[in-house]
Amino acid sequence: MAQRLDGRVAIVTGAGQGIGRGIATVFGREGARVLVVDRERERAERTADEIGSAGGSAAAFQADVSRQPEAEAMAKAALERWGRIDVLAQNVGVFPVARNEDMSEELWDRVLAVNAKSLFLAVKAVLPAMKQQHAGRIVVTSSITGPKVGMPGLSHYAASKGAINGFIRAAALELAPHNVTINAVEPGNVLTEGICTVLKFEEIEEMARAIPLKRLAELEEVGHAFLFLVSDEAKYITGQTLVGDGGQILPEMPSAVL
Repeated sequence: MAQRLDGRVAIVTGAGQGIGRGIATVFGREGARVLVVDRERERAERTADEIGSAGGSAAAFQADVSRQPEAEAMAKAALERWGRIDVLAQNVGVFPVARNEDMSEELWDRVLAVNAKSLFLAVKAVLPAMKQQHAGRIVVTSSITGPKVGMPGLSHYAASKGAINGFIRAAALELAPHNVTINAVEPGNVLTEGICTVLKFEEIEEMARAIPLKRLAELEEVGHAFLFLVSDEAKYITGQTLVGDGGQILPEMPSAVL
């Protein structure tokens, strides 16, 4: 059976851990040549090594894509190594908890820069190559937090994810003439390294009880949602969001979760 991304070049940002690592792992397994991008080189190298050990092809690249020169260097590195860019999985994100009355202007700016501005810069960096190829797939990690639900202490994060959803709709219209699609995945609660360090086991269990499927998402389950949106099966889908939350946003009231 042919691999779904055989021979394609994929850039995955924030791929040193968490959801990004899950996306990069799935892409590598499906035959993509993956540029693993992270702000910390050691994390990027660890993910790239995991893909290589599983028989895939990957290279690590250190970059903070909320800075334009580094986003441009990322795209240049992929082109110099493999000669093309077929897929951008834009995944970088931070979620420091702070209520509005306690939040500093600097923290607000940082979250919007990392979560939303980096999307603009990453798309801007890869677009020349995709336009030249007259083909490309861009998928972004959004969230149910902001577009669908809210949490105290995450207004900056929610605003950034709402911005992402607005961006992809406008960008889809600009990119369509070049046969480039752009979509987003809205995960619910995912069992990442960050969740496990911030929350106690009992708190994670409480979170799972509010989800109809009774568990948090695994990293690669989010990766498979990305895989669908970058595959040929989704070539007619653009400007859309795909919710992967185990049914979390469905209950009208807590008692509806059986």
